[in-house]
Amino acid sequence: MSALWEDVFSNTQLLEEVVPIAVDAALLHGIIMRTKESPNSSDVVNFAPFTLLPSPVPRTLFEQAKSVQEDFNLLVDRLSQNPTFLEQTLASAMKVDDFVAQLFKVYRRVLEEGLAQSVFLGINRSDYMFDYKADGTMALKQIEINTIAASFGGLSSRTPAVHQHILRTLGKSEEACKILTNNPSLGISHGIAKAWELYGSQNAVVMFLVENVQRNIFDHRYIENELWNRNIKVIRRRLTDVYERGSLDEKKRLYVDGYEVAVAYFRTGYMPQDYSEQGWEARLMMERSVAVKCPDIATQLVGTKKVQQELSRPHILEKILPDFPEAVSQIRDTFAGLYSLDIGEEGDQTVKIALANPEQYVLKPQREGGGNNIYGDEIREVLQSVKNSSERTSYILMDKIKPQPVRSCLLKANGQLQISECISELGMFGVYVRHGEKMVLNEQVGHLLRTKATEHADGGVAAGVAVLDNPYLV
Repeated sequence: MSALWEDVFSNTQLLEEVVPIAVDAALLHGIIMRTKESPNSSDVVNFAPFTLLPSPVPRTLFEQAKSVQEDFNLLVDRLSQNPTFLEQTLASAMKVDDFVAQLFKVYRRVLEEGLAQSVFLGINRSDYMFDYKADGTMALKQIEINTIAASFGGLSSRTPAVHQHILRTLGKSEEACKILTNNPSLGISHGIAKAWELYGSQNAVVMFLVENVQRNIFDHRYIENELWNRNIKVIRRRLTDVYERGSLDEKKRLYVDGYEVAVAYFRTGYMPQDYSEQGWEARLMMERSVAVKCPDIATQLVGTKKVQQELSRPHILEKILPDFPEAVSQIRDTFAGLYSLDIGEEGDQTVKIALANPEQYVLKPQREGGGNNIYGDEIREVLQSVKNSSERTSYILMDKIKPQPVRSCLLKANGQLQISECISELGMFGVYVRHGEKMVLNEQVGHLLRTKATEHADGGVAAGVAVLDNPYLV
């Protein structure tokens, strides 16, 4: 995995010629975001950060991630139907994490009333890194699975064309042909359309639930446009809009601004600050409805780090997927070491190993969205402060993956060009639709590669740390 494109990176004149071509190609192909200065206006946009050239990814590990995605879809769906497992697993976290507790409060209320919806849609993204072992081999290790607002399916559908164009301008036509086709936005929209169809009302709409600040709107728009191409009406609303102008009729159909909602697709709602008191009321209203929620609240809870840690215990996967032994084996192969911080002997042991060698681990709270993890000496600081408190149960500990850095050229807005030692994270998008008991769709629908300089421990594209990339299989 040595630097693929060293002939380009070491040639200053060539870089000066190709970078403007690359930036224009990104803009031409719609690799764009709104600016930090005007995050809710498209009057001025800039290119989303990306690598000048694709990064090497081991072919066998890419294929492994691809082949296991349908198994992960199945696992997420099964877990979402297992309230006993979710309650037992999250019991300790709920006591100290108000956000998880509030999500579960809504979930419990829905269970008490009885689930109204009969169609279930999952759009998730399983993220991996390539662990470089002492013997020189590499292994695929899962970082997390995102069950809500899994992003960059839209923009990553456009990046292959950009890298193909750049390679051709460099006289690397043969290499350009090796860039993988990738269109997650098509697969995601297909899943939403299937759920809409099974809902069974031609006049009903798909509602995108969006943040107050919508800098990454074009990532949404690619999926929206695919739905419009199928003659499915799309509306965009915030949680407060649903609270103020939403209602349920006697059949628990959800209406917002007079539109019947067939599918509520969440691109927000994964962080505590996404909810006001009105926001929680809106979430409860939606969960009580017959509308298809993506995700429904149970599926969002499946994406918590505590569930991820619990699944790594011996025999747990076998209990969840007793009829799929091969899937259990394939899923387990991707797990990194995961450790509980619950109160008791096991949690005490976890604290001890983390304090002794914090550089070997990552401390993870029950949060999505990137930029939340804790590394190195900060692990010691945090655990010292909470080691004798139940507050520690709001975290899990995970082995730190040690990828092999590769030189890459990162392009960011305002002309920043950075040649650095970099590491990449591979995401696989999965979509499933269940109608009652029957799984009617289960697919791996594309991938996402994000690359960042090794100086950054955490943070994604939206945070301005990682950049969009394409895998170049080696």
